[in-house]
Amino acid sequence: MNQRAFGKTGIQVSEVGLGTWQIGGSWGEISEDDALAILQNAAQNGVTFFDTADVYGDGRSESLIGRFLQEKPSDVFVATKLGRSGNPGWPDNFSLDAMRMHTENSLQRLGLETLNLTQLHCVPTEVLRHGEVFNSLRTLQSEEKIQHFGASVESVEEALICLEQDGLASLQIIFNIFRQKPIAELFKKAQQEGVALIVRLPLASGLLSGKFSTSTQFDAEDHRNFNRDGQAFNVGETFAGLPFEKGVELADKIKPLVPEGMTMAQMALRWILDFPAVTTIIPGASSIAQVSSNVSASSLPPLTSELHAQLSSLYKNEVEDNIRGPY
Repeated sequence: MNQRAFGKTGIQVSEVGLGTWQIGGSWGEISEDDALAILQNAAQNGVTFFDTADVYGDGRSESLIGRFLQEKPSDVFVATKLGRSGNPGWPDNFSLDAMRMHTENSLQRLGLETLNLTQLHCVPTEVLRHGEVFNSLRTLQSEEKIQHFGASVESVEEALICLEQDGLASLQIIFNIFRQKPIAELFKKAQQEGVALIVRLPLASGLLSGKFSTSTQFDAEDHRNFNRDGQAFNVGETFAGLPFEKGVELADKIKPLVPEGMTMAQMALRWILDFPAVTTIIPGASSIAQVSSNVSASSLPPLTSELHAQLSSLYKNEVEDNIRGPY
């Protein structure tokens, strides 16, 4: 597993991490034993970066990671998030007292004394622009409850607002073959500021695995069922903001471009890793087999410039105008 510098923190992390929204239960049910096996297998395959949030399964994801951490795996970096809890809920979540409470709850579930990284969890743009939440994060840092802070954002506009904040360690963004806007509008600025970029939804909720058809059905509790048109939260978090049927159509157009010896999912992950501005990608996994497939992207050769040009052209000509939600 290749490592990359986590911004200017001095920390190295695996370039393929693990997103744990799935083991929280929002992608269909995963048993505790299976979830722990996924976490353990990821670590055995060189993954050191694990991303979670206090609301994933109402704390289930953090608690499972806490059990995993009891085995004391080496060099593990855990990133969590706060800001979307229902207790007390918006806008009260953004007070220092609430942020301290949410941080202490995460510490308890994870079994840690200090969080490696906490991130604002897709909070409203006006809250980011006002900036007081960043002062609260600095206070939590001074109290040694967190080592570093960052923000998970929905749009390039929000990312650029956050980059104005001193001490920002990281930004978590949606970036994949179907969401290429950050290349031109964010990457250079993040590199200049020494801010790590964490990429979520690298496979566009599975669309870029190439395994879906328009008749594919998802579990009732899976966000790919209940949020495909943004009914519960930002539509961009599901299928990268594409209508499902359109996303399947576009994925089918990519299939003939996949290099021999790669799966479509491996190609999609390798495409992201070809950008030096990216620090780590956090694909989720609902099985050990998916973990193995995801981590293999680190050892694959870079894609050709011709293939990058083809995927850029596809995005500009056929994808971009179909994306919904903040971008």
